[in-house]
Amino acid sequence: MKQLSALAQRRLARIQQLSAIEYPADLPVVERREELAQAIEKHQVIIVCGETGSGKTTQLPKICLSIGRGVHGVIGHTQPRRVAARSVAARIAQELKSELGGLVGYKVRFNDKVSPDSAIKLMTDGILLAEIHHDPLLKQYDTLIIDEAHERSLNIDFLLGYFKQLLRKRPDLKLIITSATLDAERFSKHFSGAPVLQVSGRTYPVEIRYRPPQKDEEGEMQDVPQAICSALDELSIGGLRGDVLVFLPGEREIREAAEALRKHQHKGI
Repeated sequence: MKQLSALAQRRLARIQQLSAIEYPADLPVVERREELAQAIEKHQVIIVCGETGSGKTTQLPKICLSIGRGVHGVIGHTQPRRVAARSVAARIAQELKSELGGLVGYKVRFNDKVSPDSAIKLMTDGILLAEIHHDPLLKQYDTLIIDEAHERSLNIDFLLGYFKQLLRKRPDLKLIITSATLDAERFSKHFSGAPVLQVSGRTYPVEIRYRPPQKDEEGEMQDVPQAICSALDELSIGGLRGDVLVFLPGEREIREAAEALRKHQHKGI
């Protein structure tokens, strides 16, 4: 208990060194932060249903911090992938004007950037699952945020089932589940009618252009990297400038597309 008390005092001192927590005004979740804070304080479990761009991933840990969570235990925040865990941790640390590995840390396979000062800990759901083996009550946490729960991986499904039993033994533990879909009602039912808070996402004008498959110079159907390069050529003809986001299924496809684009640069892309 002395060690836990010392850790709590250390985290509290670190949090008190913060200036007022700032929130980006253009994020929809920020408009409802008071309502979210009250719901977290009142209920043991809440479901936050928010579209992509709502800000729930980066702002919920800060809202928890603002109401005193993260002192008696860490605010654990899971992400489905390692890249997301690292990048979200870096973003939250930047917004709190703290170095990464200090007030905000992350733990993924082969990389642990969490310190005794850390009040917010990003990690993959696999890391949290592994911690259950040696800490069944998850005593190091006072708050857990399960992000992107709609992805419904085996890890997430197991965790949600485990939490239903754990919460009875840990009445002090707060659980926040986020989902980008209307599956939120299903999560609410699983946790005995936990409240669902809907947060809208930011919307932008979208123009859809359909580009049918085309043949290359040798008469063969273009593969995906070739099609990406051709599509960018068409966009550049119109004089459009800016960044391009391409969704691909895996690392190999990403590397192949990147290599094709590097070779394609002489055409002005």
